[in-house]
Amino acid sequence: MKSSTEKRLFQYAMQFKKTIFIGLICLTIAVALELTGPFIAKRLIDEHILGIEANWYQVQEEEGSHTVLYQGDPYKRADRLDSTDEKVNTATILQAGKSYYFIEEDAPTEGNKSFADGVLTITTPDEKVEVNATALQLNELYAFFKPETSAIKWLLGLYVVLLLIAAVFQYWQTYLLQVSSNKIIQKMRKDVFAHIQRVPINYFINRPAGKIVARVTNDTEAIRELYEKVLATFVTSLIYMFGIYIALFLLNAKLAAICLLLIPIMAIWMKLYKAYAGKYNDVIRSTISDLNGNINEAIQGMPIIQAFRRQKQTTEEFEEMNTRHFTYQNKLLNLNSLTSFNLVNVLRNLAFVAFIWYFGGASMGVGGVVSVGLLYAFVDYLNRLFQPVIDVVNQLSQLEQARVASSRVFELMDHEGEEVNNQTIPRYRGNITFDHVSFAYEKDDYVLKDLSFQTKEGETVAFVGHTGSGKSSVMNLLFRFYDPQKGTISIDGTDTQSLSRQQVRSHMGIVLQDPFIFTGTILSNVTMGDPSISRERAIKALQEVGADRFVEKYPNQYDEPVKEKGSTLSAGERQLISFARALAFDPAILILDEATANIDTETEGIIQAALNVLKKGRTTLVIAHRLSTIQQADQIFVLDHGRIVEQGNHESLIKENGIYFQMYQMQQGRLEEAAIS
Repeated sequence: MKSSTEKRLFQYAMQFKKTIFIGLICLTIAVALELTGPFIAKRLIDEHILGIEANWYQVQEEEGSHTVLYQGDPYKRADRLDSTDEKVNTATILQAGKSYYFIEEDAPTEGNKSFADGVLTITTPDEKVEVNATALQLNELYAFFKPETSAIKWLLGLYVVLLLIAAVFQYWQTYLLQVSSNKIIQKMRKDVFAHIQRVPINYFINRPAGKIVARVTNDTEAIRELYEKVLATFVTSLIYMFGIYIALFLLNAKLAAICLLLIPIMAIWMKLYKAYAGKYNDVIRSTISDLNGNINEAIQGMPIIQAFRRQKQTTEEFEEMNTRHFTYQNKLLNLNSLTSFNLVNVLRNLAFVAFIWYFGGASMGVGGVVSVGLLYAFVDYLNRLFQPVIDVVNQLSQLEQARVASSRVFELMDHEGEEVNNQTIPRYRGNITFDHVSFAYEKDDYVLKDLSFQTKEGETVAFVGHTGSGKSSVMNLLFRFYDPQKGTISIDGTDTQSLSRQQVRSHMGIVLQDPFIFTGTILSNVTMGDPSISRERAIKALQEVGADRFVEKYPNQYDEPVKEKGSTLSAGERQLISFARALAFDPAILILDEATANIDTETEGIIQAALNVLKKGRTTLVIAHRLSTIQQADQIFVLDHGRIVEQGNHESLIKENGIYFQMYQMQQGRLEEAAIS
């Protein structure tokens, strides 16, 4: 049973759990340090800035860190007294309006206050108190604040230090989580690319290259965004919200409990968003793949498109996909615009309504009035609480894109791959047997039907026939690009299906009709990066096939750069490099799949000369279009609709006056007409 996309993403992350764990610890420490701010502010406001509005006691000691001289008498705030202080008289300092007043008696510190004609009136829900009061002058007021300045400076300094330490941990958590993200995606891309090389050939035949490229590049890039930004944001926000809720419960449990309603609201919203955004993103990601495939095909076929004046139709096909992508992107944008911004603002406003209702109404009973510092801290935490909510909501779209991209990548990785076994096997002698082989690319549509033949060590064997007769299918089966539905194929008496595909191909070389040249140099296209093939061996292979005639004309000779698909080389030059590539690997079995079809007569002569030397000691199988190139073959098999209808050497087949004779006569006629013209 296949794991869910989310579980597999988690499993990839767990491969780098140590780095992620350290990053999360740094994040937790950074959040904890940062969230001390409102608590420090609360203490600073309640105890040091507004703390002088309290009961004060006249004491006998005039010296002390918290002693204040007022009109020559020493006073200490009630919460600053220690066990050795002797209280002489009680006084109170209260604020009414913008001024502070000194009262030479014990007075209530809570309630509404007003001052008129030397009398301060204090109104509480239970009583109304009037006391004589004296307005404090600025210098007198400063004297009462002075003992608190050192504590204020200390608290501010502590907060700055905590913020600096938090910044260090924040840096490391960002660095470690992003490093982990890059490692995860590096590993994933490596796994995807390795798996691509294991999937059967028919997977690529049935899918445009652009679509597969999109999965390895675009989709994995979306997953990288998931690990680097989305999950980092979600984890950061989760830890941040957890810390804020702890702080809120420490400040006021009832209001903090009301704020917990935010969690189920977000959970429901994310589920609804996933349902709609997931559908849109499925279409968007699929359309991007289609666009890549369309662009890739259009670029490769541009000469044909222009030659047949298909620009308008090609543009219309592209525009159809482009419009579909635009439409669904707009739907996704509308979903984000209509909900994300509004959701956060509605939740924020509801939270502040609850806050105002709670502190402005329900808490105004006896003993229910809260301090300014508590109000500040709670408002600060509420504001901070909605920042991670905004971050999470803003990343929902990216989360859905990454989830859809992940499912597409894992779909590719779930496609059954071939067994990889590079264990060395003895070099082939070159005896090949097809025993009653039948093969179909599509179900029951057989292209090879009960095919049986043998080749002996060192023979040159050719396959000829009209288009669709099954010639290339024979080579596809021998190379194990495909396996037959019926019958067996053996090399030196060993069934090829008992070996891995890598082992079967380890002593084979192939030259295709349309050779593929990789970006690099002429030499790197021969060695294919195999360390066992030396520079000297590669150069010798090029010389043996006659490629040195054109290679040595280049400024860099064998190190001459070549572009993608060898666009700077002629068809004949590309074919010679491809031929040298096969020879450099010194195969026991050499396959030429219409290798001379695109070669001019002069180049063909060069290849034939090289073949006469190189075929000694190896079995050579040739799929031939030009019959003139196989007249020296030891055996020639004539295929027609997947069956061998004639076999023999050139002379014996000519004498039969069959299909081979007719094909030869037709080609000879064309050659004579070409010579006359």
